[in-house]
Parts: sequence; structure tokens; C-alpha cells
Amino acid sequence: MGEDSAGYKAVAKLYNALMTGLVLTLVAHKDAEAARKFMFAHFRRQHLEKFLPGLKKLGLDTLPDAVACAQYHYFSNALGGVKTEYVRESDRKAWVRYPPPRWIWQGTAICAIPRDVNEAMLHGWHGHNGVSLGNPRLGFVCTGQTPNGDPGLEGYYFEYDREIAPDERVRFAPDEHMPRFDPAAAPKLDSASWPEERLRKVERSYAMEYVRSLLPTTQDLFGAAEAGHLVARTARLIGLQFYEDTAAMLGIRGDSAEDFARYLSALAVAQGEQAETRGATVTQQSWKLMSGVALPDADAAFRAWDALWEGALAAHNRFLRLETRRAGETITWRIA
Repeated sequence: MGEDSAGYKAVAKLYNALMTGLVLTLVAHKDAEAARKFMFAHFRRQHLEKFLPGLKKLGLDTLPDAVACAQYHYFSNALGGVKTEYVRESDRKAWVRYPPPRWIWQGTAICAIPRDVNEAMLHGWHGHNGVSLGNPRLGFVCTGQTPNGDPGLEGYYFEYDREIAPDERVRFAPDEHMPRFDPAAAPKLDSASWPEERLRKVERSYAMEYVRSLLPTTQDLFGAAEAGHLVARTARLIGLQFYEDTAAMLGIRGDSAEDFARYLSALAVAQGEQAETRGATVTQQSWKLMSGVALPDADAAFRAWDALWEGALAAHNRFLRLETRRAGETITWRIA
């Protein structure tokens, strides 16, 4: 694996874990209702920002609505490194399926996800597709959910013969099942021939978008102070838990301050930043991760995000400390 691909993979792994970990933090340290509200708001935010532009970018905006929606999820998730399947039954009915392992509920985390929390994602995104498309007859029917023990999250977009009520936009039908997926018959994008580095870069961007959304969403829901505490607690734990894997991806083997500076610098570059390393000091010229995102309290969000690197350093060498300084757009880390 090339150096760039390794960096992209490491960023994707950390940010995927941060998203999953935050939901678990909310379940364990607030309650399932707080996690449900977060999942709904997070995915509704992403839907409003990404869905219609994404349809056009993927060249799906001229397809029948049900088919366009199912193909959107099939393609966009596959590009982000998520396993997906797709079956078109007709212009008015098209299936999408996410087989295990589920990207968002990685590893054993799936055992702690309440049903309402998983369903909130569907209400936040899938159930709003018809609204965004201006089609009041379009809804989503969920036929399986992995946290319930089903062999994947699956369901179909369906265009009814009538306008549907808001509470019908997502319907649950566990006795129905998606037909067998045939990869050879499935539509394909040009990305099928992309080199690994480009695919890793898209996967990295997919995970970064989750963090771009979760930071403002938590502040909107819980206030800047509590959101900062919840995200920082999660970020530190993720840094502790995933440092070893991501350091190995980046070829970091020692435990010196300079070694950790190389780790930070590699991750910064993998996120599209300009980073300069001098000994045990890393300077990053901007915070592109959150560029253009309106935050109620940007400083609180930054401090919460920075806890990820504090946790990683504690795993790297518990006798070192991370000193962070932010002046305008410039971020400086000194490992001491």
C-alpha cells in the first residue's frame, strides 16, 4: 500500500470509530433517547447537504425516483467503503441492502445499539428522500435491521398510488425480503476501474463528512459545553484504542516525541492539510475538516476534536504530553 493510501485508510478508520463511539457514549452516558435524537439530526443534516447534489453528481437525477434513490445509496455507500447491494424490481420499486459487517456499527459495537437508534437513521435520511424530490408518494420500506439480528439492513424505495402521510415515509415490513443480488446485473460507475489510492481517498472523505456533521449536530442538540465533553470523552478513548492500528498503517514504530510528530503530520497530510514538522513540533496551516461549517462554538468543537490526538499520544507514550496552540487558522502541536 502506498504512503498516501495508508494515510487515507488511517484517517477513515479513526473517524469511522469516532462516529460509532459517539453514539455509544450517548447511549451509555446520557440515554438511548439522546442517541436517537443525535442519529436523526445527524443524518437529516447530511441528507439536506448531500442528497440532491449527489444525485446529480452521480448522474442519477433523470431516473425514476424510487430507482434513483436506491442507486444513490448503492453507489455513494460503496464509494465510501460500505458493502451494498441493489435490486430494481420496477420503476416504482427498488431495493438497497447493507450486508454485515455494518460500517457504522463496527465490531462488537452493534451489540449495544438500541432499535430506535438504528431506525432514527432511516427517519433522518431515507424517509426524507420523497420530500426533497418533491414526490409526496415516495417512501421507504425497511425489511431488515442488523442490530435486530437480521442479515443486514435492507429495504426498498416505493412509489405509492397516493400521497403518503409523514408517518408513512418509513414503514417496517420484517416479513418481506430482498431478492438475491446479482453483481453482474447491477449498474456500475466509472469508479469500478479506479486505482486503490483514489478509492481510499474517497473512503477517507466519506468518514470525514461524518465528523463534519457530528460536531455541529451535537452542539445544536446538547449545547457547546456538554457536546464538547461528550465528543472529547469519545475522541480520547478512540485515540487510545485505535492508535496502535493506525500507527502500524503509517509505519510508526518508535515511541519518541519525534515519532508521534510524524504520526500527526502524516494524518494531517492525509486530510489534505499543509503540515510542517520540526523535531517534535507539527504546524498545520488550516483546519480543512471543518472549513465552511457553521459551528455555534468553534473553539469548543476544536478542543473536543483535539482530544483524539491526546488519546493517541497517551497510547503512544504515556509519559509525553501534547501542547496545542491555535492562532487563527494555524494549529501547532508540540510533543513534550
